[in-house]
Amino acid sequence: MSGKVTVQQRSTANSVATIALDVNEKILKSCHELYTQKDSGLIAIGTSLGLPLLPPRKKITVMLMGNHSAGKSAFINWYIEEHVQKTGVAIETQGFSFVTSGRKRESLTGNATLHLYPHFQPLQQIEGVPDYLNTEISTSKARKFPLVTFIDTPGLVDGDMKYPFDVNQALLWLGDLCDLVFVFFDPIGQALCRRTLDIVEELNMKHPDRIHFYLSKADEAGLETDRQRVMMQIVQELCKRPGLNKTGFDMPTIFIPNPGKVVRCSNQIEECCSVIEKTIQRTVQHTLNQLESDSLAIVGLVDSALRLDDAARRVNFKSRVRGAGFSLLGLALPVLQLLLVLLSSAPLLTLHALFGEATASALMLYMSPLLGFWVGLGPQNQSWCLAVCLSVSGLLLVISRLVGVKQPTLQKKNRALLVEKKRLVSEVVLTKKQSMYEEYLKQSVSEHDL
Repeated sequence: MSGKVTVQQRSTANSVATIALDVNEKILKSCHELYTQKDSGLIAIGTSLGLPLLPPRKKITVMLMGNHSAGKSAFINWYIEEHVQKTGVAIETQGFSFVTSGRKRESLTGNATLHLYPHFQPLQQIEGVPDYLNTEISTSKARKFPLVTFIDTPGLVDGDMKYPFDVNQALLWLGDLCDLVFVFFDPIGQALCRRTLDIVEELNMKHPDRIHFYLSKADEAGLETDRQRVMMQIVQELCKRPGLNKTGFDMPTIFIPNPGKVVRCSNQIEECCSVIEKTIQRTVQHTLNQLESDSLAIVGLVDSALRLDDAARRVNFKSRVRGAGFSLLGLALPVLQLLLVLLSSAPLLTLHALFGEATASALMLYMSPLLGFWVGLGPQNQSWCLAVCLSVSGLLLVISRLVGVKQPTLQKKNRALLVEKKRLVSEVVLTKKQSMYEEYLKQSVSEHDL
């Protein structure tokens, strides 16, 4: 009866883990698509607004490093439950091997690997590295492998060992981009390889939260006292270095389980899996938060552009009103001068013919004060007055052009596009983000708490 219960519990746990994996995988994939859609993705929208964005990764990256024969390749094979990496005492991994999940079993090399991982393109700048890149694609669905890409690195040794590229620079560069760095210390081999310690120290100073130390092949270290002695030696050597001297130093003992071998050593290899799982959860949360942050940044840029356009339109309206006022005044002066000349010198019959009898009489009546002033000036002063009025008129027309200068505004089509982009991000992207976040929380939170 207890056996049936155990099997049922294990089946339930596996189904829950599968559901969680499917949800996380779906969320990361959906977020990536929201960024990379050709015309309506956040990257395209951000680029049009001068906001460069990077797409989130669909998987986390875990780099394994250590001395040769430290068990890095064996750990990858164990984790994905498939033999894709060569293992042995010799230095099997000569370059960098990317192990990822896919639709079918495949091996890629060189440029194909860089094409598959565009964010690792700068590796091309390190001479010799592109020739030593390969990718192993596996169909395994074991553990969290669909959401993980492992990077198996060359075994590190001291002495006269020559690498075909600058291995230190490559490892440091990869360490800056990876989400996790697992450092395996082999108690049988060169656990205190100086090259390993130098690289780990530099990485740990920049990314202490990514580095995790493990004593691998712990089942081959002899008795418990031998393991403790080896661990003390490693810890002492690590603590001698300023970049690695920290409190709470932890180094779990791990080894690849072998049902046919009786081992009394404690195996903490599941802690590696736990670290990977926590990093995936943290990556999902970070991706959702970044999606919201980038979306709000885009909405803010659109709102700012629309506000600037509205302000420019208001300024242009005021400029048009001022320009029209000066233009009317500039045109009115010559017209007034012409009327004064006609009314003061033209015969009455000519005025009646031009304006009509009623209009001519009204003009004579309302403009009699100006006519009296104009006639009183005399012919010589009238010429000067006419010249001054024409000059003032020209000046007013020039001023009207200056005050009527318009600020650039958005065309109706472009403004409509901005409004549509804001609607798309606000109503589609942010709404989808909220639904994905609720779906993510349902894995661990009761529905009534949401």
